[in-house]
Amino acid sequence: MANYLLDTNTASYIIKGNIPAVHRRLLRVPMNQVFISSITEGELRYGVAKRPAAVKLQHLVEEFLLRLTVLPWDSDAAKEYGHLRADLERLGQPMGNLDMMIGSHALAAGAILVTNDRVFGRIKKLKVEDWTV
Repeated sequence: MANYLLDTNTASYIIKGNIPAVHRRLLRVPMNQVFISSITEGELRYGVAKRPAAVKLQHLVEEFLLRLTVLPWDSDAAKEYGHLRADLERLGQPMGNLDMMIGSHALAAGAILVTNDRVFGRIKKLKVEDWTV
């Protein structure tokens, strides 16, 4: 039984409802197997904070966050991050810090990362699924 960690882009597609393929795939997975990282929660809340007049968006984000488990950033994720960042720097393949943190969190949780962001392909140990196709 696989667990899935939604990247911020996938969470955003679900919240906005603008990619039907993502919604159809989500309906086939038990919600107790779907998570987001606390890093993704922060990114979603940042998006809302940038648009204080977007009351509907704020409501949609809050409803989304009530429906699934948010995994807290922990020591295991931090260890994965440290190794990942050092490895990517050594290979000359940098990534954004938040992406590295989300990828590390998926590794630490033993989860499949759901994203359509190809940058995550740089993390060789990471299992990735694209639900937009």
